Amino acid sequence: MEIRSCERAFSNGPHPLYEKATRLKPTVFIHTNHKQITGAIVSAHSLKRGSATPDAFDVKIIDIRNYSYFSEFNGQLYLRGGIMRPWLFEDLQSFTPSRFMPPELMNYQGRAIVVDPDIFAVGDVMELFNSDMEGKAVRLVLKKRRKEPGFDKMTSVMLMDCAKLTHWKVEESFRKMFKGELDYVDWLQMKAEDQDSIGNLSPEWNHFDILTPETKMLHTTRRMTQPWKTGLPIDFNTELDSKLKRGFASAQRKLFGTEIFCRRYKVNPDPRQEQLFFALLKECIEAGTISEEMVREEMKKNHVRHDALKVIAKVKPLPPRERMSEFLGSKPVPQPA
Repeated sequence: MEIRSCERAFSNGPHPLYEKATRLKPTVFIHTNHKQITGAIVSAHSLKRGSATPDAFDVKIIDIRNYSYFSEFNGQLYLRGGIMRPWLFEDLQSFTPSRFMPPELMNYQGRAIVVDPDIFAVGDVMELFNSDMEGKAVRLVLKKRRKEPGFDKMTSVMLMDCAKLTHWKVEESFRKMFKGELDYVDWLQMKAEDQDSIGNLSPEWNHFDILTPETKMLHTTRRMTQPWKTGLPIDFNTELDSKLKRGFASAQRKLFGTEIFCRRYKVNPDPRQEQLFFALLKECIEAGTISEEMVREEMKKNHVRHDALKVIAKVKPLPPRERMSEFLGSKPVPQPA
């Protein structure tokens, strides 16, 4: 099965970005940085694998290494949550602003879906492409807030009518954050958008850390338990929580060039999520969309857990697409609160 955004195995250098769409074919964009490229390739494979009509849509990877402004501002202060904080290109989620790129890459035509690189399809994404936009420009999951009224917009999965989003210009918006003219949080929550242009999406298209018979796309959003990172030192920004943590992290970077005192990724409490990822990764290796050499290189960089190849060797294969309901219907492991 061909995956247009993963046409061959890569063992050296950055995974290439597949540029602007040349046809009005529905396209799923997976946005990533160098730390999450393995997840992005596995995500691309899962999207094609899960569809009854894999040739009906394209899958493309947005790798922010191909956009110099993401690294150009490394270490400079940007506005986030009302406070100027340092932009860290090496942060696990430095790719996040690129989730607004697809309309521009589609020449503001047709439909596009964007997903995070830690999202894996277990359903048919063409069902989402063929769903009714209800006149909206964007559809996404609205998640009810726990401690206050209202909903948060889960922009990690978006279905977009690109012709209605001609005002989305990512580099321009990105640079505004460093001038204090745009708050990162407001951007991700789409506060400047016409709220009537934003529609709801069924939660199974962005299922947070759960696998159920209804799940269409699993989002391993609990970074501490992402199954391909178990045992590695955490590499995401923990300094946002408090002034003390920000000072401690800053002092470590000045003294050692990195944060050497940190927590480690934990085992995912649902073994099925680990099985899903590593069975998909094994399929990628067998199909030649990723090489064992690349996996080894990612292990050396602490982007993939050091026992990954051992896990692949013993992982139980997934059922074929037509029988994935058997896997999804297996007994789930209770999730922690």
